[in-house]
Amino acid sequence: MRNVFVVAIVIVVFGGLLYAGDMMGMGMMHHSKKASIDDKRISLNFPPPMKQEQLANMRSHLEAVKTIVDFISKGKFDEASKVAHQKLGLAPDMQKMCGMVKNKGFASMGLSFHKSADKLSNVLKTKDTKKSLQALNQTLSFCVQCHATYRQ
Repeated sequence: MRNVFVVAIVIVVFGGLLYAGDMMGMGMMHHSKKASIDDKRISLNFPPPMKQEQLANMRSHLEAVKTIVDFISKGKFDEASKVAHQKLGLAPDMQKMCGMVKNKGFASMGLSFHKSADKLSNVLKTKDTKKSLQALNQTLSFCVQCHATYRQ
């Protein structure tokens, strides 16, 4: 059980860093011009309303991951499974949204993320902590890969 808490702390810290990175992109944290110039990630060039919607979705996803970790730490795997499916899974509206994105690499990564969340949901139903954390790690790997590749 101690490992679950360690993983939870790591995920929350990691999530905070992702959130801070998004805030930098919105100009809410100080950053130097050099940091902006050195950023080699691909700009998605979303129009402002779409950018705000995407950022809100990512913050919602992060909150869902936090909730999933909390449920795992309490042994509430069925609840964690529901959150993974309902908040992160490939719902029709998410599939539609991914299909509207012009950058096909980003869209493909988004679809893979959502599909991995549905797999996570199924693994959580087994109530196996180790396998559940491995599946959560796989889902989070898409977050890391996406944030390393793309920027708003």
